[in-house]
Amino acid sequence: MSNGTPFFLPASKAQGLANYPHARLAPTAPHRTIYVSGTSSRRGDGTWDGVTEHADGTYILDIRAQTAAVLRNIETIIQGATDGRGGLGNVVDATVFLVDLPETYAGMNEEWNRVWPRREDAPARTTIGVKELPNERLLVEIKCTVVVGLE
Repeated sequence: MSNGTPFFLPASKAQGLANYPHARLAPTAPHRTIYVSGTSSRRGDGTWDGVTEHADGTYILDIRAQTAAVLRNIETIIQGATDGRGGLGNVVDATVFLVDLPETYAGMNEEWNRVWPRREDAPARTTIGVKELPNERLLVEIKCTVVVGLE
């Protein structure tokens, strides 16, 4: 049994740090279900949105900027996987992973609510506090499921 078709962004975009696609497209008609892998604010050049680096090696992390970048990156994946037919409005379920949940939850929600200002339009969501993400500069990672009409 096939687990669908993998979708990969161009090599100029951030690639997975292990063997997994940016998304997996499940074959259904007249809709397609897309399972977007955990996505961060990492850029194609290996730097991160929402991170201000200082010359002394210290850095400042901005949960709002990171969340906005994660959502933009997810939209790029969805648009690429659907030839522009889908976007964040097609997300039906999301899991948000946050480092330092008590400190980052409100800022993440602010950006989330900018994208989905009406509760009726937002996807189902679970938020999980985690000890760490793959890089110490990351505060948020989001994975989601998307349904897009093929017609």
